[in-house]
Amino acid sequence: MNQKNDELLIGLVSISDRASQGVYKDEGIPALEEWFGRALASPWRTEKRLIPDEQQMIETTLVQLVDAMGCDLILTTGGTGPAPRDITPEATLAVADKVMPGFGEQMRRISLEFVPTAILSRQVAVIRKKSLIINLPGQPKSIRETLEGLKNAEGKSIVPGIFAAVPYCIDLIGGPYIETHEAVLKAFRPKSAIRPKPAA
Repeated sequence: MNQKNDELLIGLVSISDRASQGVYKDEGIPALEEWFGRALASPWRTEKRLIPDEQQMIETTLVQLVDAMGCDLILTTGGTGPAPRDITPEATLAVADKVMPGFGEQMRRISLEFVPTAILSRQVAVIRKKSLIINLPGQPKSIRETLEGLKNAEGKSIVPGIFAAVPYCIDLIGGPYIETHEAVLKAFRPKSAIRPKPAA
């Protein structure tokens, strides 16, 4: 889908009435860019959007990022709770071809290690055409924990982060081959799907 076959094009969408009006500074997109800077070992670039909690606008933005911009991966932050204005999951499901429930289940499992209110989160993940769309939490700390998972004092993974499964998912839907820095997060693929590293 992405024009440069080896480059991952990531759509980052921060959904917040107040941040989009300039009432406060958006923290979701900078947190995601910082994390990708540490985690990804293969080429990537972003398309960024800061929009209010309006279902039609969220749907239009997601469709544009997939259909017109050709994003391989889209991550949203914000709007996934039970409040009346929280409609990010509804907008995401409205543009979906397939629902990927495992992502939401694992995100809640990670967050439940920290707060009992994680069960109020309604994050979903879907596939539209050749793009994976995932709703993330809004707080930078929660974003990092969700993507990276939880490690013990020795640095061993206790609860896997959701991003461990993202590269292989993108392989399966026809996107670029993504490699990660294993010190941050090891991408999991079946042995048959791992590409040999090029000779130095």
